[in-house]
Amino acid sequence: MILDVILDPILDLILDPILDRRRVTEAHMPRSTNQPRSESTRNPANITRRKLLAGAGAGAAALLLEQNGVRAQPSQARAIVFSHATVVTPDAVLEDAAVAVQADRIAAIGPTDSILRTYANAEIYEGRGKALVPGLINCHAHLAATLERGFNEDFGFPNSARLAVRPASLLQGEEGALMISVGALEAIRTGTTTIVENSAGIGRAAAALAQTGLRCVFAESARDSENVAGPMSPEGLAKSEAPKFSAKLRDEGLQRINDLFTAWHGAKQGRVSVFPAAALAETTSPELLRAVRAFAEAHDLGYTIHLSQSRAEVDFMVRHHGLRPPAFLDKHGFLGPRLFAAHCRYVDDADIALLGRSRTIVSHQAAMAANRGVIPPIPALRAAGCPIANGTDNNTNDLFEAMRVALLTERIRRDDPIPGLRPQPEDALEDATSGGARAVGQAASLGSLEVGKKADLLVVDTLRAHLVPAGRIVSAWIHNGQPSDIETVMIDGQFVMRNRKILTVDEDRIVAEADRVGRRIWKQVQAAGAIAIPRRPRSR
Repeated sequence: MILDVILDPILDLILDPILDRRRVTEAHMPRSTNQPRSESTRNPANITRRKLLAGAGAGAAALLLEQNGVRAQPSQARAIVFSHATVVTPDAVLEDAAVAVQADRIAAIGPTDSILRTYANAEIYEGRGKALVPGLINCHAHLAATLERGFNEDFGFPNSARLAVRPASLLQGEEGALMISVGALEAIRTGTTTIVENSAGIGRAAAALAQTGLRCVFAESARDSENVAGPMSPEGLAKSEAPKFSAKLRDEGLQRINDLFTAWHGAKQGRVSVFPAAALAETTSPELLRAVRAFAEAHDLGYTIHLSQSRAEVDFMVRHHGLRPPAFLDKHGFLGPRLFAAHCRYVDDADIALLGRSRTIVSHQAAMAANRGVIPPIPALRAAGCPIANGTDNNTNDLFEAMRVALLTERIRRDDPIPGLRPQPEDALEDATSGGARAVGQAASLGSLEVGKKADLLVVDTLRAHLVPAGRIVSAWIHNGQPSDIETVMIDGQFVMRNRKILTVDEDRIVAEADRVGRRIWKQVQAAGAIAIPRRPRSR
């Protein structure tokens, strides 16, 4: 007993900062068809801190420890006030304003003097010469593809280079998680606060990604085609046969989704969500489409898919299913307001009408689409009723740049009588923030700086040569800004980056190790065969 009295406060100090699970409420708990999950699998209330620390280590303690579903935390977190700042709210840009953050929420927004009187004991973040904007929400990322920077951007889609060996096949041990970590660092530094990682087998790198402090949606992807590799290429289309689907592959994919949901949904004090995903229209059976949507609806989640991202995909679906990709999804009940479909580059008027009527959300990866040489018909999709969100896709994780490209390419695609009027920078920011919040099903708590919403925000240094003078700071920043203007990133009320220093992980070590691994792998790739660069003829 005496030992408990002495040790428990010490163990509180050691373990409380790393307790990283809150109880997932009964409404969101994964279930089998008829049987509720055992409470003991998630709530080991009889394990003491001392036993857990001694028997399993602090890392296991961080993953397992819950006492009756209540996470230990300070009884009164000290408020943080961002003072004398420019604050970008949904309705106005406020000057000499303050934002008070209490715990993980925005507690107050208003004139600085008034907020400082109310929060007299708060920590003060001096905001003169700064702008506060909502954190960006990246609705479609493949962080592991960070490995292929400087290669995958320049050979079309699917990549037309004929490499003798795939770079990803040369990753060893935890190097896949390393690539995800370095991609996440780029995301933080360029203003992302929420990211949707869309891939299969996310569980292998889930802890590394969650540790960065990002708000994460793990979109675990499944496919069940036995004979269609996907994504479809012209060569693959030419030799394609009718798709064959495997119940075994389908069950394995759905089990991965359920396992990841059980392990991670609601983790990190609610920062982590898990969504189901169907990989591609051309690799997914009607049965899998229905199962993915059913899982999402049973657990009140969103779901996602790659859609109409190449001409070869469209031609494959017409050849073997008699329907274009959106019509195939519609036939099997997959379209709808919970779905955020990535890309929609090659859609015709009938496709657009289907997507709009179903209120399907479109995740627009503008920068990667431009790399692929295509501008999706975003104005027509928007006019038809599709909400628009933004994503990055492969290689780069810079949603700030993607947002800017989205603005510029939509202006080109609109072909208005007076070009260059729409969309406005404020509209582009809305897509990248509240549009993303809608896609990930968190519009009530994310996407804008409003009282009661989560404190996911960016501090932008506006005293920069390219940002002064500025008639409208949102316009100046989106047109002329640079990611390095972002000096601080707060997520869930916690500083993830402050004064341009990442606080959650060892950035220098991760970058150095990623550089070392990348150099080794690309040396091996080049040794296996030269990479032909399809340059234009040089003038002599």
